[in-house]
Amino acid sequence: MFSRTITRAIRPSAATPILRLQPISSTLTLAQRRLLSDQTRQAIDKAVSSAPVVLFMKGTPETPQCGFSRASIQILGLQGVDPNKFAAFNVLEDSELRQGIKEYSDWPTIPQLYVDKEFIGGCDILVSMHQNGELAKLLEEKKVLAAAEETPKGEDAPKDGPKI
Repeated sequence: MFSRTITRAIRPSAATPILRLQPISSTLTLAQRRLLSDQTRQAIDKAVSSAPVVLFMKGTPETPQCGFSRASIQILGLQGVDPNKFAAFNVLEDSELRQGIKEYSDWPTIPQLYVDKEFIGGCDILVSMHQNGELAKLLEEKKVLAAAEETPKGEDAPKDGPKI
């Protein structure tokens, strides 16, 4: 369970022509929240630290088990992430990890990307960053891209980048 602020729109009156949002409830009670165990937090810390680029996903890079995980892997491949600087964790293999990673990042969906131990976001964020060039810039700054291969004369360059 996540703490969320639920908002409702307040209709503007003649005196207040701007639409405002007001909180209905601020947080769930402690009894309603599931606390991440120290053991799970330490395991996730270790996983996040295991490589410069870490993806928590449904399935594996070779066989993603959802479209969002597949799209995230494809984006990282198109960006040219070095497979030696990449780790993926299948949340379908461990229910504690599946729930724990959501609490760890305070992000409700999977997949989740971490770069240099920093939470970046889910598939929607990756797609947006890929489209506007922010992801390429971030990955280049963090030096996690595969070295460009020289193409022998007369041969076409690879079209997709490395397969992660």
